Amino acid sequence: MKLLLSLLALSLLFLFVCSAPPTCYSKVFTMSKEITDAFQRIQKTAPPGPCLDALPTLYLDIHNSCVMNKLRTFISAPRCGRMPRVEVLKRRVRKLYNIMNSVCKRDLVFFTDDCAALEVPLSTFRPITEPSR
Repeated sequence: MKLLLSLLALSLLFLFVCSAPPTCYSKVFTMSKEITDAFQRIQKTAPPGPCLDALPTLYLDIHNSCVMNKLRTFISAPRCGRMPRVEVLKRRVRKLYNIMNSVCKRDLVFFTDDCAALEVPLSTFRPITEPSR
């Protein structure tokens, strides 16, 4: 009986720890990874054309201070009316920019100032991963 009670208490503690709400940092970190993955999928699957040629590269590292400029540049790129996936991606980038610029402004810390690192695909550039909890 004591063992059963101990297991129940341990499982409830585990459930409580895992159910913590996401922090601003974890939300931005997750969104940046999702956006980078979506951009890479679009680059691989979409036919080349003037729309994709006008878009800047989008390899995001939220620990790099140049990321805000990269997001602004991507948002201000010409519209791609025939490519709804690109427009959806631009809306997600705008949402990430707004979160980083207003909601998380004081919570984010930039570790690097290397704008060239945001031009390199993630296969050769490995950003700092979120610390495990």
